[in-house]
Amino acid sequence: MQPIRRLYDRFSSLFRELAKFGTVGAVAFVVDFGGTNLVRYGAHQGPLTSKAVATVFAATLAYLANRYWTWRDREQTGLAREYFLFFVLNGIGLLISLLIIGFVEYTLKMGDPLSYNISLIIGTALGTLFRFWSYKKWVFLPPGLPSVDPHTGLPETGDDPSHEPSPDTAGAALAPRPTPIPAPEPPGTPIPAPDQPITRGR
Repeated sequence: MQPIRRLYDRFSSLFRELAKFGTVGAVAFVVDFGGTNLVRYGAHQGPLTSKAVATVFAATLAYLANRYWTWRDREQTGLAREYFLFFVLNGIGLLISLLIIGFVEYTLKMGDPLSYNISLIIGTALGTLFRFWSYKKWVFLPPGLPSVDPHTGLPETGDDPSHEPSPDTAGAALAPRPTPIPAPEPPGTPIPAPDQPITRGR
């Protein structure tokens, strides 16, 4: 029963995370999708520029919602580090969307609003799958993991030179312990006779 219970708990937790992430993603998608169309056809900007501008706003909203709702129980490794990694990973997700949009717009020469929005939906879906996996792996770390080095943004390995034993301490630990010397007998204590050798009759 224990393996089944652990499996249930694991998938139950994953389902809750997916539900929250999906809710945040749905709201961010509305902002992204609506903002892209607004900039594209309202402000008459290019297809790639429109997507990039809308994604910045949608990603900021998604970060705040995921940090303080979806994965609020996970380690907080610093707002600057998380926000930086979040936007790096969102940049990769955005690149996936831009490749799809650019392929439809410039390679297939399909620049009508329907084709543009279909490519937008496909690119956003692929980027969302990548973001969900990468957020859990690098941004919102599970509790109990090693602390993160603020200089590199990577988990610390625990090999801290300051905690290595000094040569004196290491030598003392490896040196053999002296054999204890018994205390002298008090005065007047009779000395036991030595054992007599055993002789055999001839």
